[in-house]
Amino acid sequence: MRNSPSQSDLSFLSIDRAARLLQSKKISPVELVDAALARIERWNPEIDAFITVLADSARRQAHAAEREIRRGRSRGPLHGIPIALKDNFWTRGIRTTAGTKILSDFIPDKDSDVAARVSRAGAILLGKTNMHEFAYGITGYNPHFGTPRNPWARDRITGGSSSGSAAAVSTGMVFASVGTDTAGSIRVPSALCGIVGLKPTYGLVSNEGVVPLAHSFDHSGPITRSVTDACIVLEAIASNYPKGMAQLAHRKLSVSSLRKFRIGLPKEHYFERLDRDVERCVRAAIVQMRMLGARVGEISLPRLTALFQSTQNLSVAEASYYHESQGYYPARAADYGDDVRGHLQRGHDLRAVDFVDGLAKLPQLDEDFRAAFARVDFILSPTCPIPAPEVGQDKISINGAEETPVRAELLRFTRPTNLVGLPSISIPCGFTPEGLPVGLQLIGPKWSEARLLSIALAYEQSTDWHTHHPGLS
Repeated sequence: MRNSPSQSDLSFLSIDRAARLLQSKKISPVELVDAALARIERWNPEIDAFITVLADSARRQAHAAEREIRRGRSRGPLHGIPIALKDNFWTRGIRTTAGTKILSDFIPDKDSDVAARVSRAGAILLGKTNMHEFAYGITGYNPHFGTPRNPWARDRITGGSSSGSAAAVSTGMVFASVGTDTAGSIRVPSALCGIVGLKPTYGLVSNEGVVPLAHSFDHSGPITRSVTDACIVLEAIASNYPKGMAQLAHRKLSVSSLRKFRIGLPKEHYFERLDRDVERCVRAAIVQMRMLGARVGEISLPRLTALFQSTQNLSVAEASYYHESQGYYPARAADYGDDVRGHLQRGHDLRAVDFVDGLAKLPQLDEDFRAAFARVDFILSPTCPIPAPEVGQDKISINGAEETPVRAELLRFTRPTNLVGLPSISIPCGFTPEGLPVGLQLIGPKWSEARLLSIALAYEQSTDWHTHHPGLS
């Protein structure tokens, strides 16, 4: 390889840049896979990002991709790019554990829709990533396969449930992963690990062949190191995404490009009880948005906090229904981790009247978001009110206030958009004095991914937060 990046540099190329180098024959898929596997060998024992690594098959795929590209048969920007999938996506002939002892030997006989789509796009599957058991948690805790560690501080969590996916992308073990998000499980780990996580509009990406958490609220989407790369992955995996839409991420947006956009800052819920360092980073991002020309003003979501608890009962009930319908719970209750077992019991015990109350209030939540989007194009908030907590930490005090559950705090700003199916993206917007990443969340109306990504890209191009990587050699 002449005048080419070092192995370490290869691992942190963007998909966009790597694809162009592959097309010009300056690098090969084999070199990308070898660089990724070297990082997995070095760092996975410490980070616990992967449950299954597919070294041999990845190398075979890399040689095949190299031959195709050399013959001018490129399938697009993902062709020859090493990626991972969260281990709740079915992969034909490859075990799919969903992070649980219960499915530790499950080998699907067909691919999930997402796995089939990334394969057709020519991506090289490097492995299946670690996750919170059955995707039922936001910390990444896993008693069966180990709890992933945050690459920025090993005593901190990655967030979950797409914990291994975020850790793998952040450390350069893969170029991208696809995760799932039922209440924040793409965006929270992306924020805590300093990368980009996109939860698309409900239904844009098929969940066929995904081990579910709560089917009415499950979303699948990309976890990447840049907004451009999120565009590329989304175009590959989305069922009805217009081809060529990722080109918006290949074009430099001018500083004036945000002048047509109105961005709303909610008076309620989203800016309450914020860690001081998180608030500092997000307020600086708001200033930057204004400098880019966006019109930023307050909006109201008056019923959000009051409706929040009741509507959560819907996903709790659905999750317990799935596990009981499969014969997993309570028959195999002892095989679950303590936290997931507790969640399932709560759903089992949920009163019918509380479930119906959640159903009745869900349209009200949707109405409030619709009213907000009649006034603004997008909503801005922190992704999480706190930086990454310590591994094993159950409660946290924000700015010296009374302690509250870590799980509730991490989900506070991400769960509402799952309940009503809105697209939202987390992008890096700074660091705490301790060097922990902070995420900025942008929320759009349904089917607004192209414009949402363009705003995220304009902000990303005006800062350098996405270029920072954990201190791993």
